Amino acid sequence: MNTTKQLIFLPGASGRTDFWLPLIKNLPKNISTQIIAYPAFGNEPAHPDIHNFEQLQCDVLNKIDRPCILVAQSMGGIFAVAAALKKPELIQGLVLIATSGGIDLSQFNVADWRQSYAKEFLNYPNWFITTKINYESQLAQIQQKILLIWGDHDLVSPVEVGQYLEQSFQNAKLKVIYGGEHDLAHRYAEQVAQEIVLYLSQLDMNLLN
Repeated sequence: MNTTKQLIFLPGASGRTDFWLPLIKNLPKNISTQIIAYPAFGNEPAHPDIHNFEQLQCDVLNKIDRPCILVAQSMGGIFAVAAALKKPELIQGLVLIATSGGIDLSQFNVADWRQSYAKEFLNYPNWFITTKINYESQLAQIQQKILLIWGDHDLVSPVEVGQYLEQSFQNAKLKVIYGGEHDLAHRYAEQVAQEIVLYLSQLDMNLLN
């Protein structure tokens, strides 16, 4: 059994790569990790050829160039789902945390985060929060085993969204972190790391069967 895993982390709309550091610190040392930064987000310089969400998604997918498990926060889940659809031969699994997964959230009672986001991140491209990309009709095509992690106090992506995704994917399991809000992967890093390690062990068992 191969004991080395490659985990690639996708930030949320803030683009903060340091968001993942507490979680990575709590993972076993035999797990290889990489964080993909988004040009023009966080401290990452802008790219002259990226002017819309589709171009950013293409850039992110180009950086996913090896067999890996994707771990995505919030809007980063859109990239993770796109990678699973477009590069299924490389994506060994998905861990989606408090994300939309590229579905229409209008059917859920979600808090409108876009106004506060626009005020906090004045220099960020506004097309990131106005994108309407929707993969809902394609979710059932994804065959990889998926771990969904939600917080029961998350107003941005409530547990109902996770429950809906659990039913939409072929092979998904929802784990709820009690007391967790939208930043649960950062604030409850140790508990989230335990869920990811358990998920990885289950992937290994599936490969052996």
